[in-house]
Amino acid sequence: MGDYGLRQEDPPLYYQAHVFCCTNERPAGHPRGCCRGKGAERLRNYMKARAKELGLKDVRINTAGCLDRCELGPTMVIYPEGVWYSYSTPADIDEILQTHLMEGRRVERLLLQPDAVPDEMEARNRSA
Repeated sequence: MGDYGLRQEDPPLYYQAHVFCCTNERPAGHPRGCCRGKGAERLRNYMKARAKELGLKDVRINTAGCLDRCELGPTMVIYPEGVWYSYSTPADIDEILQTHLMEGRRVERLLLQPDAVPDEMEARNRSA
C-alpha cells in the first residue's frame, strides 16, 4: 500500500478535521443492513448541531454515501487521521466530539478496526 500521509509540500488543511458520516440506505432486508436504517442521519444531524454549539469552526461534518462498513454501522471516518468509529447514540457523538475533535485523543471503545465483524460490534454495543 502506498504512502498516503500528509507531506510538507502539501497546501495547508482547509479543515483541521473533516468527518464523514455514512447515511447510506439499502433496500429493506438487505443482508448487510444500512447505516441510515440504524439512525445514522439523525445522529449526523445531532453531531453537526453539537459541533456548531461547541464552536468547532475548523471542523466539517459531512454526509457520506456508502463507506462500505454498513453492517458495523452507523460508521464515520475522521480525516486527516483516517480514524474510523462505529457509534449508536448521541452520547457516543458527544464523546467523539469532546475526546477526538477537541482533545485530540481517540475514543477507544468506539474505534472501528479494519478486521471488525458485526458480531463483535453488537457485543461491544450491548456491553457499553
